[in-house]
Amino acid sequence: MPDPGRDQDPTVALQRVLSTLSYLLTRSRAHERQAAQAGVTAARSDFWLLMALDDSGGSSRVGDLAALLMVEPPHVTRQISQLESQDLVERTPDSLDRRARKVAITPHGKAVLNSLQQTSLANLHEALADFADTDIATTVAVLNHLVAYARQMHTQEERGRGRGV
Repeated sequence: MPDPGRDQDPTVALQRVLSTLSYLLTRSRAHERQAAQAGVTAARSDFWLLMALDDSGGSSRVGDLAALLMVEPPHVTRQISQLESQDLVERTPDSLDRRARKVAITPHGKAVLNSLQQTSLANLHEALADFADTDIATTVAVLNHLVAYARQMHTQEERGRGRGV
């Protein structure tokens, strides 16, 4: 694994750190360990979908979830079926369009999400214990900027493919 801090250029160093962190955090074993600590069995992709639903006020249309997660709607539909069988989400009527259905997080799904988030937060507090809140806030601002940029790039790519977003 490359040493993330060896380069003098701050942008190069950041790119290396982000790549390394992405690799470490997205390993299946890392998620499995965190899920076990939380006492749940939700897959990594389940966590993201539940979090997206929660961020959307608890319910959303499939297309909106797919756009938020930057995946195709059929992928989300399959995942919703799996989550529905585990009582993590439920399909509900869309009050604005009787033909459409929305997906809502269930109380059980909210409890699973909260458990995973609390475990993640405890681990993060431990990892960042030696840093000042101002340093963490600056890091959050930089990372939020990078997230917005990545979403913007995705949206432009999708429009270039004629898919809209």
